[in-house]
Amino acid sequence: SAAEWRRLAQGIEQRVRALNAFMYDIYHRQEILRAGRIPEDLVIQNAAFVPEMMGAEPPRGIYSHIIGIDIVRTTESDFYVLEDNTRTPSGVSYMLENRETMMHMFPDLFSRNRVAPVEQYPEDLRATLESVAPVGLDREPTIVVLTPGQHNSAYFEHSFLADRMGVELVEGQDLLITGGFLKMKTTQGLKQVDVVYRRIDDEYLDPLVFRPDSLLGVPGLFDLYRAGRVTIVNAPGAGIADDKSIYSYVPEIIEFYTGRAPILKNVETYNCRNPDDLAYVLEHMAELVVKEVHGSGGYGM
Repeated sequence: SAAEWRRLAQGIEQRVRALNAFMYDIYHRQEILRAGRIPEDLVIQNAAFVPEMMGAEPPRGIYSHIIGIDIVRTTESDFYVLEDNTRTPSGVSYMLENRETMMHMFPDLFSRNRVAPVEQYPEDLRATLESVAPVGLDREPTIVVLTPGQHNSAYFEHSFLADRMGVELVEGQDLLITGGFLKMKTTQGLKQVDVVYRRIDDEYLDPLVFRPDSLLGVPGLFDLYRAGRVTIVNAPGAGIADDKSIYSYVPEIIEFYTGRAPILKNVETYNCRNPDDLAYVLEHMAELVVKEVHGSGGYGM
């Protein structure tokens, strides 16, 4: 119903704002750690924590511009969040294609019911990307979708979104840094890039900072980002907010940064760093879903 969708929208917005506040805090004053609301080692020793992001100022203070909140309905009135995807969430293209297919196959269903449209998503996405372009531009921002290539499992979505937004789909080899700016190779020469919607993981973004053997990123990209000359969406280090070990603390995170109780509840979670929880999990293993804490999305299950 419309009321249910409103509640979901309010709950998701609350969660997204709190997670972004958490990321900003973690890479600055770390007040939530000082307050003892989350164990410090759970963050600082986390593989998703990027020390190079300490003190960095992302445009508008936003780390995750596109977040995938996985929700399950358990009863007629109860919704639970299964996990938060704050790094490079994937899957929206399939939703858009499914809606288009359903409208062709079941036109009566849509004519009889007031179904909210979704086809404007690529336009909304482009507007979001344009809104976080580096300050001082006197022209329309140039946006690219950075893909690892056609062998990636989500390549269809990368090409789909680039096409629907009307922007270039590029690989790392199509980009270079020259004159203090990120440039894209085109048939008319080099063109400055202002916003990179990256669909590759942090560790592959820049071989000078992260994995030195990466051929997917651009040497020097991270320093350019920190200097404010290009925007990377989502920001490097955003994965600290969707690590499965952090998930169990999201209700605490929401209360800490918003001063309010969560609108949407977490699934009951047992944290195996706590002796009592560990004992329960070991005793009831066959009844539970067990996830690796350092996994994200569909990985680390």
